[in-house]
Amino acid sequence: MSHGRATIIACRTVIGEMQQMLPSDMESLVLDSGLHLHPDKLRDALQAMIDEVTADTETIILGYGLCSMGMIGLKAADSYLVIPRQDDCIAIFLGSRSAYRKALNQEPGTYFLSKGWIDAGITIVDELKRMEERYGKKRAERVMKRMLQHYRRLVFIDMGYQDQEKYRKFSRMAAKKFSLTYQEIKGTPEFLRKICNGPWDDEFVVVPPGYTIRLEDFGMDPAREQHPISPLMEQNRVSEAYLDTASNQEGV
Repeated sequence: MSHGRATIIACRTVIGEMQQMLPSDMESLVLDSGLHLHPDKLRDALQAMIDEVTADTETIILGYGLCSMGMIGLKAADSYLVIPRQDDCIAIFLGSRSAYRKALNQEPGTYFLSKGWIDAGITIVDELKRMEERYGKKRAERVMKRMLQHYRRLVFIDMGYQDQEKYRKFSRMAAKKFSLTYQEIKGTPEFLRKICNGPWDDEFVVVPPGYTIRLEDFGMDPAREQHPISPLMEQNRVSEAYLDTASNQEGV
């Protein structure tokens, strides 16, 4: 299937990694990276953007994975929808679900960073700065320590670009600051290229106009299995829980 008149919608984290791969005639629309931490808000924002462009485009590509159910329920009235059949953008950067799960099996308590996340300002370093502004340095450090209590390592995903050193340096600094073991994993741009240019094979959900995306489209049976919460969302959920505590209890 050719992309015809195509539009890609992606978060700032992903679009930053694929910008050079986009076909010259493909329109790209960008959503805030922080939305993936709130699946309901992400779904609403995506649906609004899909509704805005569907009448004028043959194919809408979403630069997202399942993202903690954020894709479920989406539909495009007049366009094909193409979505990577992946858990989230970590799997996209690593190239497959199996590579992602291998990394988590090695160490479940893994915090991932990449050029895209660092550029978007959604790292534990940025989060600590925001908490310090809101709660003060000491309380923010206590909250962050408890938020990261189950994390053991920080992994920088090296996508192979020439400008990686400053991002590698930032990641090493973050690992040292939060007493995490630092490691690097080679990412791959190949899946990003497939998102932009195809082929959209069985690693993608491809549905016709008017079809509503279901969990089954990602190879999962809602009656038999529960999709695990994305580590990115879990990290944010724990953070918010402690921030709520911090705002209500002076002793945190």
